[in-house]
Amino acid sequence: MRTTILNVANRLPVTIGERISKSAGGLVAALEGVSEENYALKWIGWPGAAVPDARRDEVTRTLADEYNAVPVFLSEDEAHGFYEGFSNSSVWPLLHYLPSYYRYEPQWWDDYLRVNQRFAHTVIASARAGDLVWVHDYQLMLVPAMLRERMPGLRVGFFLHTPFPSYEIFRYHPKRTELVAGMLGADQIGFHTFGYMRHFRSCVLRLLGIESEITRIHHAGHDTHLGVYPIGINAPKFEQELGSPEFRAQLESAARAHEGKRVVLSVERMDYTKGIVHRLDAIDFFLDEHAERRDRVKFVFVSVPSREGVEQYQELRDQVEARVGRLNGEYSTVHNSPIHFIHGSVNFHELCALYALADVGLITPLRDGMNLVAKEYVACQRERPGVLILSEFAGAAEELFNAVIVNPYDAKAVADAIAASLEMPEDERRARMEPMRRRVMSFDAGAWARSFIDELAASARRRRPPAHAEIAEARQQVRLALAAGGRVALFLDYDGTLREIERDPASARPNAPVHGVLDRLRARDGVDVTIISGRTPADLESFLGGYPFGLIAEHGASLRRPGHREWEHLDTNTSYAWKDELRRVLELYTDSTPGSFIEDKRTSLVWHYRKADPEFGAWKAALLAGDLAALTASEPLHIRHGRKIVEITPTHMNKGAAVRRILEERRYDLIVVAGDDQTDESMFRLDVPNLLTIHVGDGRDTRARYQLHSPAAFRRFIEDVITDPR
Repeated sequence: MRTTILNVANRLPVTIGERISKSAGGLVAALEGVSEENYALKWIGWPGAAVPDARRDEVTRTLADEYNAVPVFLSEDEAHGFYEGFSNSSVWPLLHYLPSYYRYEPQWWDDYLRVNQRFAHTVIASARAGDLVWVHDYQLMLVPAMLRERMPGLRVGFFLHTPFPSYEIFRYHPKRTELVAGMLGADQIGFHTFGYMRHFRSCVLRLLGIESEITRIHHAGHDTHLGVYPIGINAPKFEQELGSPEFRAQLESAARAHEGKRVVLSVERMDYTKGIVHRLDAIDFFLDEHAERRDRVKFVFVSVPSREGVEQYQELRDQVEARVGRLNGEYSTVHNSPIHFIHGSVNFHELCALYALADVGLITPLRDGMNLVAKEYVACQRERPGVLILSEFAGAAEELFNAVIVNPYDAKAVADAIAASLEMPEDERRARMEPMRRRVMSFDAGAWARSFIDELAASARRRRPPAHAEIAEARQQVRLALAAGGRVALFLDYDGTLREIERDPASARPNAPVHGVLDRLRARDGVDVTIISGRTPADLESFLGGYPFGLIAEHGASLRRPGHREWEHLDTNTSYAWKDELRRVLELYTDSTPGSFIEDKRTSLVWHYRKADPEFGAWKAALLAGDLAALTASEPLHIRHGRKIVEITPTHMNKGAAVRRILEERRYDLIVVAGDDQTDESMFRLDVPNLLTIHVGDGRDTRARYQLHSPAAFRRFIEDVITDPR
């Protein structure tokens, strides 16, 4: 039985008019043939136009019966805010490194969120066990996380067909964090190039604080796998076309129309990312410097209309048409108008003929995720090789490295490349073109789709079984102990366990959810609570002093017993003479790491780098930890590289020892210890009866038996067990 792929894209491969007809597009071409193999393809998407309520049932039936498609209907206002507004006026410019085109309105976010929710709902209503879900592109960045939240068993892939920019560009967007978190809901995320994948990982680190491996990000108990999948063209379709009589007829017709001319061809959507205006600057240079070629060179522009409802695109068309008119007026001769500008589509036969005829393919986008036009041009260079001039900022430049690679912002250099390409000897043209064509025809759209789908299926198979026992087992143990009237001790770490970690440690005061849990614990009979932290006694008094709980400060150096106000120091025989010398080392690192600072506690020194650049801070912290380990090798000191900190403490002082001291004074029927980092492992290693250990967070190197993935989940666990002890 074939696996069904739910292919979720902004647009369905149809055009809605009085009748419904099939439409073409890069994604449609890429997926042709996939359903003929091991997979059945079902499309989910917007029909591309507002459909009246009275006609929606009919359209839904027709799409299901004839196109195996499920529509997501949008009103005109929703489509405008979601597509033309949020997607194309705020996200698209930043993805393409053009923030000057960026516009944002808060209402657009509401539309984008609502439409993504509608897509997710449609997927869930259509999905069956064993299906693969493949979500495409920047219009649907939130859908993967929505699917994971509502249907975690689904196998979800996401492919970004655009570039993913550096953090310094992406951070401009007000909803940057939500967009990145939305993508992370996928099992598999695909990019065209390794650079785009690297930028995404950087954004995940800087926006969400989640570290990653090169091709895997572990978060919230879930693995998101990353991969590089350069999209290709429908190679068999082009190969078949090149042997067809229709192609031959069109090629002969185009050759007659441009007889005696060297043809330089550009094909693209009318989009500011495609560098059309910059290309016209280069042509201006070329025609000015090479007057002798004005009769012999024809620049053919095929400019496909795009997003004409967006103001910037309307302005671009007006600008381009005016510039073409001026250049033709300035450089036309009796025998030639140098630029032939077509604002519209040409049929496939005509397009392939133009590709084959063109002496030069001039493909110079300012930024492009891949650029399939470059590959289409190469595919049609089967007999008489031309020259591909390609922007270094197109993803295709990483594959088609035998092209003449140019910087589209350097108009003079592009003009020189045009001149050199027109003079290039045939043997050099052939030596450049043939290896590119072999790659384009081998690594085509089918290979792209199969590689991504196979990896998505494999990532689902790689889903790890729970590394920790089911938390339901722990919940049942606590409930049974309380129901039997037993005494339960809770030893709970604060930062990262009860309370989310904050960038500024002083901001991590108990919030409403934390107070809610603590208030319920205070009112619950049979439960003794001790809160443990690396913070100072003064901090814990400020945060939690109003509760009658036990408090352990500075990882076990100080203790305030339940119901008491005074603190007992457990380190009375400990020397801290080492602090002055090691503080000087920390100061050197603080001076060289902007955003870092030193916290001098009574019993320890802590170097914080939570406010530093995350990558630079982590690098400096690793160096610091190594230096400190070497300096203290013969001293009874422990160097801990924790969550955004490096801490120096006496070796004998730890949370486990403090907990053991309390347990020696009273017996309990069940002991629950919970923490989130390495300082809590000493509690998890305690050899005492009836011990229940819980790690909070995504760490894997832990001795804890159970795991919860966030402080919010841990608070829900506590509320659950103390509310219903049955």
